[in-house]
Amino acid sequence: MEKIKIKDLTQAELEETILAMGEKKYRARQIYEWLFVHNINSFDAMENIPKSFRQRLAEKFVLRTIEHVTTKTSPDGETMKLLFRLHDGHLIETVLMLSDHGRTICVSTQVGCPIDCKFCATGMMGLMRNLTSGEILDQVLFVENLSGEKITNIVVMGMGEPFLNYENLMQALDILTAEDGRNMAQKKIVVSTSGVVPKIEQFIAERRKYRLAISLNAPSDALRDQIMPLNKKWPLEELLAVVKQYTQAARERITFEYVLLAGVNDRLEDARALRKIVQEFDCVLNLIPFNTTYSVYRRPEKDAIFAFYKEFEG
Repeated sequence: MEKIKIKDLTQAELEETILAMGEKKYRARQIYEWLFVHNINSFDAMENIPKSFRQRLAEKFVLRTIEHVTTKTSPDGETMKLLFRLHDGHLIETVLMLSDHGRTICVSTQVGCPIDCKFCATGMMGLMRNLTSGEILDQVLFVENLSGEKITNIVVMGMGEPFLNYENLMQALDILTAEDGRNMAQKKIVVSTSGVVPKIEQFIAERRKYRLAISLNAPSDALRDQIMPLNKKWPLEELLAVVKQYTQAARERITFEYVLLAGVNDRLEDARALRKIVQEFDCVLNLIPFNTTYSVYRRPEKDAIFAFYKEFEG
């Protein structure tokens, strides 16, 4: 019989399972606390659980959903890129960024990605599968244990389109922010999307307090259609309309992300068109010079980046 991934369960599902095992309901609350508050590595560490029941838990459940493979640390020691292997052999990346402002983790939500952004290495993989809620959670928990650093901020900007794994992602984030879970402030979590309009609408309707970032990358439908095919399904007018709904409903500043690609979206007219879009919003704009060589796209020269910024500023 295949073991159950215990971190994939909600607290209610865990309670049902524990009751079915013939134990009291309160044991589920104790286990939940050991998993997500104390971040233990072994069922044996659950000190207030009887030893006989700990053994039964170990027989029934899998505690870790991911396995650490490698870590690459930047020369300045401020960025750690971690590679994890999943139970089925697939690999995902997680990034830890250290700064004076806190400890930020960038988590993945899918193995690969179906969006097919032309400048993105993950998009070239296609979609293998969604991550489970436990696999999303374990990126945070594992990195804390491995690095000894308490995570203060989460950005959901790793592999995959977060809003195409909406239910599993929200289950994971709800555990991280629950008062009886990790109790992380929702405003310390940023979810980035390429523009899945129906899921943004659901996000608004559910009154989620996580901050939202939009991967924009082009100021026109013609250009965005080329580099982000998703735009053909949900064009800019539709996307920006729902973003306006979000800013009004949540009363939150939106973040727009714009990856600068040499000779593609870094022209001065692009900067002017971008300014026209974002000036309609209370927003932050992240200009991100393209940073990989594994593509037909290139990073703009410093002069071009500066010229774009100056033109955008007006």
